[in-house]
Amino acid sequence: MDESNIHADRSWVVGIDAGGTRIRARLADAAGGPVLGEGAGGPGNALSVAPGALARHLTDALRAALPDGGGRYVRAVVAGFAGGGEGVGRERAVAALARSLDAVGAAPGAVEVYGDAEVAFAAGPGAPADGLVLIAGTGAAAARVERRRALRVVDGDGWLLGDAGSGYWLGREAVRAVLRALDGRGPDTALAGPVGEMCGGPGKEAVLRYAYEGHPVRLAALSPLVAGAAAAGDGPARELLDRAGAELCATVRALGPRPGEPLVVTGGLVGPGGPLLGRLVEGVREWGLVPVPVPDGVAGAVALARLAGSLDGASP
Repeated sequence: MDESNIHADRSWVVGIDAGGTRIRARLADAAGGPVLGEGAGGPGNALSVAPGALARHLTDALRAALPDGGGRYVRAVVAGFAGGGEGVGRERAVAALARSLDAVGAAPGAVEVYGDAEVAFAAGPGAPADGLVLIAGTGAAAARVERRRALRVVDGDGWLLGDAGSGYWLGREAVRAVLRALDGRGPDTALAGPVGEMCGGPGKEAVLRYAYEGHPVRLAALSPLVAGAAAAGDGPARELLDRAGAELCATVRALGPRPGEPLVVTGGLVGPGGPLLGRLVEGVREWGLVPVPVPDGVAGAVALARLAGSLDGASP
């Protein structure tokens, strides 16, 4: 990165959003101002990514965000990890982050590890401390946040048992709809063409092979096809989006929403321009909620890092 844009006082913070698909790291001045550097690495789920790989992906993101030798100027780091909010996942996240900071020569005075929902919530306007957050991308989960920590989490139960309304869920249901159409058990759907092409062939055998030969989560790659078919007027695809939206609303409802409280939403399905955002807006209106979409949690991680590294000792 170009050091010419770095502030002369060299008192920096780093925010990290480690999601299931990739890790984002952002370098910023501790006192505020524009982004100074950004980097990305591979998947960052603390439960599903091997510890060594997790540390490497974090290191890749940090090296891209920091100038050479810049680690020594980092005062505080906050990282939010998918699967890293508590228990074994948190332990793995803490260990991997320590390894990656050492690899880039950083020894910040404040290092905090959060779950991905917590940094996503902090990315809302004004870095709120209390309210609701919904993440709907490859997976799906919602949380009630109090004093910047998740008090209660709903769903996030993974591809096998949960993540209702997620990208994986939509991809799986798209495959089911196509198989039923091919068998004559369900209505014809425009999904058959693009799903077949993605799977390597138009027939049932190719679709089944795609579904069973790789990791199940790769079905999430089919979710954009559902949005595209729905936009083109395909009935079964529109129905799938309606069902996914209803599942996400049910996840929010389980948190006991209070009228007027913040609801920060992020992820490919409900973030800015997401295909389920409109359905979510309509679905939660009756509870007095107005979703605020944010692109990801990295801005929230930076905001929390600034709090953690503040000179007056304030903590998030």
